[in-house]
Amino acid sequence: MLRHLPTVAGVLLGLLFVATGLMVLLGLGPKPEPPPAGTPPAHFFAAFAPTGYLTFVKVCEVVGGLLVALPRTRCLGLLVLGPILVNILAFHVFVAADGVLQPQVLGPSLLAVFLLLVERRAFLGLLTRPQAR
Repeated sequence: MLRHLPTVAGVLLGLLFVATGLMVLLGLGPKPEPPPAGTPPAHFFAAFAPTGYLTFVKVCEVVGGLLVALPRTRCLGLLVLGPILVNILAFHVFVAADGVLQPQVLGPSLLAVFLLLVERRAFLGLLTRPQAR
């Protein structure tokens, strides 16, 4: 049972990012309430949304979600989703100032950290130099 835990975590994290990315890209689901005018989140999204950068991030979320859901490409998916997760955490700490203990922030972060720990050997290979022969 425990050996399937990384696969379950990868599929959950992947589905989460694919679903949220496609909802925004395809205009599915209800439109989120805009933040109150004059607040830092309102200023952030006023600069962020019209530039097309949000579309780029959502495409990266869908691609990263698909990659992380497949065990063979999980590490590449984590490399794509890592900066997005850090940006989500930074937004909630510095812009929204509502902390990271919300389920929609904490859940994906914990899944990603778990997968990073499971795949730590692959990522440590990025930090070590190959031995000269």
